[in-house]
Amino acid sequence: MPLDPRSPVIVGVAQYSRRPDPSEDLECLDEPAAMMAEVATLAAKDSGSERILSKITSIRAMGLLSWGYLNPGAIVAGKLGIDPKESVLTTTGGNSPQMLVNRTGNDIASGALDAALIVGAEAIYTRMLQSRAVPPVHGRWIRRDDETAGPATLVGEETQGNNAAEMAHGMVVPIQVYPIFENALRAAAGTGMEEHRKRIARLWSSFSRVATENPYAWTPRFRSPEEIAEAGPDNRMVCYPYTKLMNANIQTDQAAALIVCSVETARAAGIPQEKWVFLRSGAEAHDHWFISNRDNLHSSPALRIAGRSALQGAGVGIDDISHFDLYSCFPSAVQIAAAELGVPLDDPDRPLTVTGGLGFAGGPGNNYVTHSIAAMAATLRSDPGSLGLVNAVGWYLTKHAVGVYSTEPGTVPFSAGNHQGEVDALPFREVVEGPIASTGSLESYTVTYDRSGTPDKAIAAVLLPDGRRSWAESPDPDLLATMTTEEVIGRAVTIAAGVVEMA
Repeated sequence: MPLDPRSPVIVGVAQYSRRPDPSEDLECLDEPAAMMAEVATLAAKDSGSERILSKITSIRAMGLLSWGYLNPGAIVAGKLGIDPKESVLTTTGGNSPQMLVNRTGNDIASGALDAALIVGAEAIYTRMLQSRAVPPVHGRWIRRDDETAGPATLVGEETQGNNAAEMAHGMVVPIQVYPIFENALRAAAGTGMEEHRKRIARLWSSFSRVATENPYAWTPRFRSPEEIAEAGPDNRMVCYPYTKLMNANIQTDQAAALIVCSVETARAAGIPQEKWVFLRSGAEAHDHWFISNRDNLHSSPALRIAGRSALQGAGVGIDDISHFDLYSCFPSAVQIAAAELGVPLDDPDRPLTVTGGLGFAGGPGNNYVTHSIAAMAATLRSDPGSLGLVNAVGWYLTKHAVGVYSTEPGTVPFSAGNHQGEVDALPFREVVEGPIASTGSLESYTVTYDRSGTPDKAIAAVLLPDGRRSWAESPDPDLLATMTTEEVIGRAVTIAAGVVEMA
């Protein structure tokens, strides 16, 4: 069957990591836009035909955490010497790279676009070194006031990840939320506390092993399950049950790029077919936006629906997928994704990452999945005809994007749909916005620790008798000790003025 000339294909991929020494001239280190331009050039070289750069009419960049550009794509275009018609910038969310690939695939399939550069970079490690220097160093990086192209077109939802009820109890960043999912997972599975921690340590150890084979990994060092699980001076407890090694590592300098175009454009640019990786299908959806409103804290209906749609769109089942990169900011994200997609956690023939994950390969802000798609493309090129699946997550298992890839084309045209209506119709919990006095049952929790490793406070989700959810906390040392040594989920509790106690 002849190839559809509008089929979208990834034709060039590249990754880049740097680890500057504190003794280097920190002021002169390349800024993220320069890193993007460099990795874009490498992606063009990877395609086998640098002529592809002249075909690019859209630059689609990830929103940055390490530097506040208005329009990084325009800066990159200037450095590359190209003049695209549009420059796109995403909002916050680790789902952004796969979202951009899905939307780029749709644009190419519809004829609205011929070729795009999807790119991102972070220099959070450099920024850390600069801030710690004595005196602090300020890089010679382009500032918003000096940009001349105007703002980029913003894509993605801008809504904050937490509501007022969550933030009132200190739930403001992922390290405080994903452990709550983890403890809910443990209770739903009915496993013991130590048994569960050993289980997730084995999972994370397997990710570290993959990172040792990744030339772009930030920390390519194997970690045994015991190293990961045991808290100590170099691996402190962050939020129970997670040690530092179970958290994503955002302090990296990394960049990645994908060049996506139509089959017709690839041929015109002289790109050999062995470089092509077909976008077979994609899907997007978000769970009820705030975790307060979700039916439970151990599943992701939106990911299940998006994953099912992506597989159906590719005309395959989960057992047909040979390679995965499941979003791995924390162990709970991987376990929930595996459960919703229907893939085992411990199949030695089908590891759940091709990079090593955000803890070991590196977690460069919103851009990690650009790295995972680049790594997936390389993996599929080395295993022609096999299928790969990537899932991407934004906020707190909130925003989801899924993609299926192969070096072989599908039998139907590419499409990536949004399935929000189906998710919105699912059960929705009301949340108590302010302090109340009530009894209830403990649904899940975490215990936060200070940097010395001392338990600080508990953050608890409580289900009230009428089915609503309330958030509460406690600084009580006895309760914190109990929560880290005994199974307390499901027990009766009281809450008053935002403080939780065992009934």
